[in-house]
Amino acid sequence: MATAGSSVGLGNIWRFPVETGQNGGAAFIILYLACVVFLGVPMMTAEFIIGRRTHTDIASAYEQLVRQNPSREGRFSWLTKRLNKLWPLTGYAGMLCVTLILSYYAVVAGWVLKYAVDAASGSLATINDASQHFSSFSSSTWGPLVYSLIFILLTHVIIQRGVQNGIERFSKVLMPLLFMLMLLLAIGALTMPGASRGVDFLLHPDFSKITPSTLLSALGQAFFSLSIAIGCLSTYASYFKPDVPLMKTAANVVGIDTLVAVLSGFIIFPAVFSVDGVSPDAGPGLVFVTLPSVFNTLFSATPILGYVFSLMFYVLLVLAALTSTISMHEEVTAFFVDRYGSSRRRAATYMTVTVVVLSSLCALSFGPLADFRPFAGRGFFDAFNDLTAMWIMPLSGIVLSIFVGWRLPQWLVVEELTNKHTLRYPRWLFVSFFFLIRWVAPIAIASIFINELLS
Repeated sequence: MATAGSSVGLGNIWRFPVETGQNGGAAFIILYLACVVFLGVPMMTAEFIIGRRTHTDIASAYEQLVRQNPSREGRFSWLTKRLNKLWPLTGYAGMLCVTLILSYYAVVAGWVLKYAVDAASGSLATINDASQHFSSFSSSTWGPLVYSLIFILLTHVIIQRGVQNGIERFSKVLMPLLFMLMLLLAIGALTMPGASRGVDFLLHPDFSKITPSTLLSALGQAFFSLSIAIGCLSTYASYFKPDVPLMKTAANVVGIDTLVAVLSGFIIFPAVFSVDGVSPDAGPGLVFVTLPSVFNTLFSATPILGYVFSLMFYVLLVLAALTSTISMHEEVTAFFVDRYGSSRRRAATYMTVTVVVLSSLCALSFGPLADFRPFAGRGFFDAFNDLTAMWIMPLSGIVLSIFVGWRLPQWLVVEELTNKHTLRYPRWLFVSFFFLIRWVAPIAIASIFINELLS
């Protein structure tokens, strides 16, 4: 549940419907499903191998694996020796990445928390201009700061309680609650007047809409949605017991992540198609601008239903965001605990203070610091997003696939996949795994990297 929660986040419930709406609906979903099977499962399994094999933080894990598995002398030994010094940098890059992501993710999570509070108080139903409401709040000084701080502190409280008493205990509650809310919302959405058009948009593919850009969007969504290659999954895998089947666990996590994404489509698109004049390709403003207007229009005759539906929806987003912020926070906290022997409370405090400072800069990027753009014309929020999404994540993904596919001894990988040969799998499964991790994954991720740079 905790590992699934690491993958499930706003990317599933917010970004997935946006990508689906902008790329033709069902045709995009088919491509996305293929990508999570052939890219997501093997890449997640690769990250599990690193974490479970070493039982330590992501930076120490690379160092330990390189040290315990020296390269064989050969024609290119000089290159191999130099690479051995570079592999561990991937772990440090992952920690930098999650710190920056958590800093701006906390701001968005704060916006979501504000809308959940507005929904609970009933003020969301009285908004006349949703665009103006969101713009006014996000560009203010204290509101975004306070709500992002609340979210970070809530994450901190869970993290400092430890893995079993904090992360695992809360995940056992948060994940079932998240699914329960999604099912209730999906059932409610499917009863709306325009639901059939929304379902048709999701289930009847128009393959004429598939372009190279659509494929790259599906690849990118699969990669980013599953939180691959930034170290969160490896950190959680370091807590796995020896008998955990890695490939099966990866398939289960990917399955849960995908189910949440598809369910979010069945919540959002029936609602969107129920209101005339609202387009399914509303873009990033879907959650904060389009949907509040949709909810108010749909439930104008029955305000109590609108109150319940909007409250459940934004509480759902809060829960999804929280499961992701927990995993990102835990990655760096685990590093300080493992590497320097810090107490969990102190290590969590280091991370929390750092994120509070950086997230404050991100929150103010839409208000008082809107004109302060020190990063090639970009503010803190956009710069952190670009650095992580366009550079660190894809490059770390390529390194991960090469490291597990080519650098680690094949016997070690097979030993982890089979739990030291106690599990029996057909030979074609190993052949497929090594082919996907050695060839398909790095080429696919490189395509995403190049597309992000050129877009």
